[in-house]
Amino acid sequence: MAGPVLHTPVCALLGIDVPIFAAPMGPAITSPELASAVSNAGGLGLISFGGCPPDMLRALIQRMRELTTRPFGINMILEFPADALVDLCLEEKVPVLSFFWGDPSRFVERAHRAGAKVIDQVGSVDAAKRSAGAGVDVIIAQGVEAGGHIAGNVSTMVLAPRVVDAISPTPVIASGGIADARGLVAALALGAQGVVLGTRFLATPEANAHPMYKKKVLESTEEDTVRTTMFGYGWPNAAHRTLRTAFVDEWLSNEARGSEQRPDEPVIGETTFGGKRLTMRRFMGFPPGADATGAIESMPLLAGQSAGLVNEIKPAAEIVRELVESARRIIDDQLRGYTEPRP
Repeated sequence: MAGPVLHTPVCALLGIDVPIFAAPMGPAITSPELASAVSNAGGLGLISFGGCPPDMLRALIQRMRELTTRPFGINMILEFPADALVDLCLEEKVPVLSFFWGDPSRFVERAHRAGAKVIDQVGSVDAAKRSAGAGVDVIIAQGVEAGGHIAGNVSTMVLAPRVVDAISPTPVIASGGIADARGLVAALALGAQGVVLGTRFLATPEANAHPMYKKKVLESTEEDTVRTTMFGYGWPNAAHRTLRTAFVDEWLSNEARGSEQRPDEPVIGETTFGGKRLTMRRFMGFPPGADATGAIESMPLLAGQSAGLVNEIKPAAEIVRELVESARRIIDDQLRGYTEPRP
């Protein structure tokens, strides 16, 4: 990787240059183009894959191989069946398996035998201890500020150092509320060895998000998101953070309706997933892809509180480069000045 390098031990472990991870925004927002751009820039691109047929996953992995020769990861949601997907990933020599929303312990030995590293995203100290005890290689500590589905109730500022203290020397990556170099440096100060960014990478040309979705992220502040279970059709009663829209404000007082999965919920549009058009019913948890049609603002515009720090669309590689360069400046110039003796 050209330019300044910010290297932590987890970089050597995963074979990457800089400790910056692209969140697996699902089911298709983190496209192969976005994930590969982050990997090619020296970080690690993670793609979400849950509840989908293996042949679709194989095609996705092949597409990643066309776009990058660098390490990448496939993230699986353990709310949905994962055994066949894990087997396929290991058969295809995917370098990193990533898990969320469940106990990945039974997959760890199998992955290690195949030469893959294992990441687990957690929202609590207890879950971190469980996964570290099972031999998971890297733990992502996800704060409640994060966008998308949220596993816990604790802020990143508190959760990250608590997890670091609980499972050291297992590497910890911080997630939630991080969108710029200041957040990266803060995470390192908390003991984390890297950061996951979702909302910041959503506002990129490579992200497979609808233009209106990206526009809403740019217009939003840190106060324009809400943690809810509203978009639970297909994944009931699972907490997530979404942008506040007129639709969200209308239904927030009756958010439980979204998890009822009623067959009479009206169709509000379509989006593409896995090369096929998917009918979107009200309260479905699929964020609108780039070619979605219909009532876009009535779909889940999943985003974190870091939306307040996202003000423009930039290529993913440029974001990675700026994060590294600015973090180095903060560490070398600003922070060093605080410790030098006064004249």
